[in-house]
Amino acid sequence: MTVTANDVPGAALPSESAVTPALLIERARAMVPDLVARQRETEERTYYAEDTHQAFRDAGFYRITVPKRYGGYELGFNTFLQVAMILCRADPATGWMYCLGAAHSLFAASMFSERTQDEIFSGGDFIAPLVNNPYGTARRAADGGWILNGVWRYCSGAPYATHFIGNTVIAGDEGSPPRPLLFIAPRDQWEMLDDWGNQLGLKGSGSHSIRFTDGHIPAHYGLEVAFEEISVTGGTPGRDLHEHPQYGGAPASSMALEGAHIAVGMCQGALDAYTELMFSRTTIFPPFPPRAEDPDFQLWYGQAASMIDAAETLVLATAQRWHELAEQPVGAFTPVEDLRIALTCREATELAWRAVDEIIQPTAGSTSVRPGERLERIWRDLSTGRTHVSSAVLLTTFANRLYTQLRLQSGR
Repeated sequence: MTVTANDVPGAALPSESAVTPALLIERARAMVPDLVARQRETEERTYYAEDTHQAFRDAGFYRITVPKRYGGYELGFNTFLQVAMILCRADPATGWMYCLGAAHSLFAASMFSERTQDEIFSGGDFIAPLVNNPYGTARRAADGGWILNGVWRYCSGAPYATHFIGNTVIAGDEGSPPRPLLFIAPRDQWEMLDDWGNQLGLKGSGSHSIRFTDGHIPAHYGLEVAFEEISVTGGTPGRDLHEHPQYGGAPASSMALEGAHIAVGMCQGALDAYTELMFSRTTIFPPFPPRAEDPDFQLWYGQAASMIDAAETLVLATAQRWHELAEQPVGAFTPVEDLRIALTCREATELAWRAVDEIIQPTAGSTSVRPGERLERIWRDLSTGRTHVSSAVLLTTFANRLYTQLRLQSGR
C-alpha cells in the first residue's frame, strides 16, 4: 500500500466514557502476539499495516492524551508511555512509530493557543511527528500567515499523521539574523517522501521525510521560539485551557520520557527472546542440558533481567515525578527539574542497553542473530535507536553541562 498526502484518518470514534488506564494497557497487551508475528512485513512495508493502524484507532490509542473537550480521554501521559512500552516490547519499529507520532497531542495541547487547538484537534484522533532540528525556511504570507519550504527528515509516524510539528528559521531582513519558528501544519500542506527503510534498523518505524512546497499555515499555527528555549515556569496555554495539569508539564523531559520508555520496551523484548532461547537451546558441553538448567546461563539471565527490571522501575518512577511536578503550582517545573528528569531517562536507557549489549547479545550465540531471528531484529533496532541525536549527543553533552550550571547556580 502507498500512503499519500490525502490518506488522512477520518474523524475519531466517539469518546468512551468507561475507558481507564488499565483497559488501554490490557488492549495493548492483547495485540502483542500479532505484532511480534508481523515484524518482517512491517519492515518490508517500512511502517505498520493499515489494519494495525485501525486497531490502534479502535482501541483509542491515538486519543490517550487528547483533551476531553476535543473528544479525547485526557488520561495521564504515564498511561500513554506504558502503552508505548508494551508495543515496543512486541515490535520496536511499530512501538517507535506509534509513540513518536501519537505522543505529541500532549505538546500541542500544552503549547498552542485555544484557537489553534480548536482547529487542529477537530478530527479527534491526533498523530503528529515532531522534529526538533530546524530544517527549511519560513516567510510571511500576504495574509499574515506563514509559507513553508524545505524537507524535514526523520518524521517518525508520518505515514498516518494528521499533522506535523517542526522547527525552522524565518529569513531575516537584510542585516538582521534569522529567527526561529516552531509550527504545526495539517496534512494537506505537506507530502511524505518514499525515502525510509535503507538504514540498519527501525526499518518499519515510518520515519520518512516530509516536504513542504509553499505550504501555507495561519499565523496562529506558528510560535516564534526555538524548542530548546521553551519554559513552562510562567505557565502554558494548555494549563489554563484544560483540566488536567499535565498540559503545563515541561516538553523536553516529556520527550526524554518517550525515548526511555521506547528503549526499555525494546530491551524487554530482547529479554523475551532470550527467555525463549533458555528453553529451546542447549549448552555446548555434555550432557547438553537446556540453558535454563545451566548455572552460567542462570547467572547471565538473572543479571540481565534485574538490570532491565531496574530500568523499568526507574522510568515509571520518573514519569510519576514528571506528573507530580506538573501538578504543583506554576513555576515548580523549573529548567533544573526538566533536565533532571531528562538525564535520569538517559541513565535508565543506558542501564537497559547494557543488559542487552553486555549480557544478552554475547551469550545468546551467533545463530540468534541470523536474518529473521527476533533477537537479530531487536538488536538492529536498538543499535539504530541509540543513534538518535537526543540520546546520543544532546543528553550526553549539552544537557549535562547546562544541568550542572543551573544546579550550581541555584545551590541545589
